[in-house]
Order: sequence, then structure tokens, then C-alpha cells
Amino acid sequence: PSDGNSCWCFLFLRDVIPGFIWGFLTFADLGGAFPLQHTDPDYSAAYVVLETDAEDGLKGYGITFTLGKGTEVVVCAVNALAPHLLNKDLGDIVGDFRGFYRQLTSDGQLRWIGPEKGVVHLATAAVLNAVWDLWAKQEGKPLWKLLVDMDPRKLVSCLDFRYITDVLTEEEAYEILQKGQVGKKEREEQMLVHGYPAYTTSCAWLGYSDTTLKQLCSKALEDGWTRFKVKVGADLQDDIRRCRLIRNMIGPEKTLQGQQRAHLPTKGLSLLSDDGCQPALGCARGRGVDGEAGGVQAPALVPLGIGVATGEQCHNRVIFKQLLQAKALQFLQIDSCRLGSVNENLSVLLMAKKFDIPVCPHAGGVGLCELVQHLIIFDFISVSASLKDRMCEYVDHLHEHFKYPVIIKKASYMPPKDAGYSTEMKEESVKKHQYPDGEVWEKLLAAQVN
Repeated sequence: PSDGNSCWCFLFLRDVIPGFIWGFLTFADLGGAFPLQHTDPDYSAAYVVLETDAEDGLKGYGITFTLGKGTEVVVCAVNALAPHLLNKDLGDIVGDFRGFYRQLTSDGQLRWIGPEKGVVHLATAAVLNAVWDLWAKQEGKPLWKLLVDMDPRKLVSCLDFRYITDVLTEEEAYEILQKGQVGKKEREEQMLVHGYPAYTTSCAWLGYSDTTLKQLCSKALEDGWTRFKVKVGADLQDDIRRCRLIRNMIGPEKTLQGQQRAHLPTKGLSLLSDDGCQPALGCARGRGVDGEAGGVQAPALVPLGIGVATGEQCHNRVIFKQLLQAKALQFLQIDSCRLGSVNENLSVLLMAKKFDIPVCPHAGGVGLCELVQHLIIFDFISVSASLKDRMCEYVDHLHEHFKYPVIIKKASYMPPKDAGYSTEMKEESVKKHQYPDGEVWEKLLAAQVN
């Protein structure tokens, strides 16, 4: 809305095909809470609900994070993928999950606008996230626990190794998971007691006044946060000033990260470091990912003590493979919704393990915290077995709309205990904000007419 009022909306599309509901969520600019690089932020998610005729009445919920009008296109793609699920048995799908993944990503009518990237791949993520949620619920386990308890051979059978066998074969993946069995019980207990370390992105969005920055940083310090991300890239001198302000508040011992909209702003990060701001991590975020450029520029930051983190906008596992081959990153950022759901994210976690690159997931969006916590907790317990240089992003917004919101204690994600993938939203929130007939949107649209 033009007045910038806090709101989010839900376009609810009931398909004529029995048993399936398709829809998308659109989160608007939240009254200035998201002053990002987007000049007209409209944070959105395609929302998929899978229903079955099973007597247990369980449903699977899936989302994929995107932006406003683009979400309408994603919803169209979700509907185009729907026939692959109709009249299918869940056991048959997960019994050959690799085959089902390939069925979605290799649809002969949709490959020309894919494959495994863009709108169709985002839609694939929404659908597969719903399948994983339903499977975990059927097993009575949170997703991370479903993955941790799964036989390594079974888990590997869910993954598609096409186009990455030059760096990771199926047998190598199996061996990694087998080695991860050692000490697994102890690491699981560690997670249940202490949780997975997180960093906050809520304190330093572009557009915040100095007063707001100070207030939010002070509150975060009181809450026990030790890792902070600051958005930069609009104006270098102002970036230096804001980073210095935050560094002075949090002290030299805490972690400060800078996230840029430039592709790999080596000069800017160098100036930030030279000016005493001491960013420990540079999160490269742009329209594309240039592995070759990263391979050249990333090493230039090493003497400054700055590692490059990227990946939140990577299209697929192949791009991650190329970034790892080019040594273009020191930290890998998976996204639970941009890749092809759990299936593809697992293959990236395994490649990161082989290359010994820490994974620090992206979670700044609609429901991304709820989802990615499962992946990174699994990674520690069964794959990486390490917390060195590892942390997961946390953004404190919109959790109140989810039935199973994240739980943060002492700046750490506590492992979810409810069965599923934490993707289910509250029915009241969905109903109230559905577009254009929900209560919130009726008022907004009426106000625009007047």
C-alpha cells in the first residue's frame, strides 16, 4: 500500500481439483520494517497445502519466499506442477523421492523456462516443502529429526546427483553420512540443550535512523546477541559511519557482518576494515552470482580477515558447485526455499562438507527462519559435526503468523519439537489476510478508492 501501513496479504486460490489448495502470501513493507535494497518491497510466499484421503487428516504445508507480483507467476507454476501430485500415494513419492524430484524438475512442458532455476524451481520448492512437511508429520517427527534418524543410504536416495558428480558422487555422499553417525547422539543432545548459534539481522536495516540503530542494538545486547549483521551498499561513507557506530556499541569481541547489494565490493569492504569497523563477514547479494569474479576477488579479502558469504540467491546445486570449485566463498549461504526444497539443499550441505566450507544459512524472509533451522540442525548433527565459524541468520518478524514459530534462547535456535517442517501458518492469519477478500485487504483497498 502507498501509505506504508503494516500489512500482509494472502491470495487464496482453491483449485477445482479435489484435495489441493494453492495460494500465495504477500507481505508488504511492514511499515518501514524492511528498508532493503528493494525500493518497493513486497515480501511474499507461494503457499501450498496438500490434502489426502488418509484417515489421519494430516496436511502438508509448503512455502517459497519471493516478492509481490512475482508471486502470482510462481502460483501459476505451482498449478502447472499440480498434476504430478494428484492421485499419488505419499509412500510412493517418498519411496522414490529422487525420481519424483526429477519428475518435477524435468517436466517436458516446463523445461524451457527452467530447468532447475527461476520461477519453476521456486514453485518446485513450495511443492516439495509441502511433501516433506507431510512426510515428517506422518512419521511423527520434526523434519530435522526425520533426517537425523534416516538411514544414510535412504537419505542419499532422495538426492539428485546429476551435474555435480565431478565434485560429489553418490558413494561419497554416503560415506560422509556414514562418518556422521559417529558422535551423532551426543551432538543431538547438545542441540537439544544449547541450540544452534544464530546472528541477528533485525538491528541495522538500511533506512534506520541512528536512534533506531542504537535502540535496537542495545535491546539485542540485553537479549544476549553476540553476532550482528548490518546492511550496507547504498552509500560507502554512510556505511562506514553506521558500521563504526554499531562496532562501538557491540565492542571489538563480537561479530559484525556486512551485507552488500554490489556483486563483490572488495574496495568497500577494504575501506570498512581500514576504518576500524572490522566486519568479519561480507555477504554478497546481487542479481546474479559470478563464480569466476568471486574466485578472483574473494582471496583479496582474506588478509583483511573478511570472508565472503554468498548463496542466498543461488539458483541450484550446480551454481554452488561452481562457486566451491572457484573458491569464490568462505561461507556458504543456503536458502530453504530458493533451491529445490530439502532434497537439493542436502546435496549442497554435503558438497560444503567435502570442501570444508562452513554453512551459514540465509533466513531473512517469510518463514525462512522456521524452515532453515531444520536443515542447519541436521547439518551439525549428521554432516558437518562442527560449529566452528558457523551461525544461522535470524530476523525477528512475522513469526506470530506461524503455528510452530521458531524458539530462540540465548541467541540460539532451539530444535523444534513439533512434527513437520514448521511451514504451517495459523488459519486465523490466513483468513484475515487473504487477498483480496480478507479483512485487512478490504480496508486497505477501500482506503485506496477513497
